[in-house]
Amino acid sequence: MAVIKYTDRERDLLARLMRAEAIGEGNLGMLMVGNVVVNRVLANCLDFRNISTLSEAIYQNPGGFSGVNSPLFFSNPTAQEQHLANRVIRGEYFYPATNALWFYAPSGGSSCRTTWWSQPLSGRFKNHCFYQPEPGVCTTLH
Repeated sequence: MAVIKYTDRERDLLARLMRAEAIGEGNLGMLMVGNVVVNRVLANCLDFRNISTLSEAIYQNPGGFSGVNSPLFFSNPTAQEQHLANRVIRGEYFYPATNALWFYAPSGGSSCRTTWWSQPLSGRFKNHCFYQPEPGVCTTLH
C-alpha cells in the first residue's frame, strides 16, 4: 500500500530522478534519494508546505532537485528503476534518509557540513549527505 497518492507517470518521474541523482551510488543510494522526495510530499512543513504530489516535489522552484537538468533524467526508467521507486512509494525507508528532506554531494569527497538549510546532518551514504529537521518541526516525519 502506498504512503502517498501517485500516478504511473509520477512513479516514472521519481524513478528517473532517483537515477539522475544517484545512479553512481547503486540501488541503496537511489532508494535514499527516493526517500527524500517522498518525505517532501509527506512533510507539509518548512519549505515543503502544500507539496502534495511527486511532481510538485521534484519540480519545486526554488528548492527542487538538480537532477532534473541531467541527461540521465530524460530517458524512460528501466523496470528495475520503477521497482525501486515503488519501494519508496510503499514506505520503505533507508537510514540516513529515513526522515531527511535534503541531501547534497560535497565536492571532491569533502566532509559533510554539520547543517544544511539550518537542519542537522542525519548521516552520509557514499557521496551524499542527508539532513533532517529537528524532532517536532515536521511532525509527519517523526
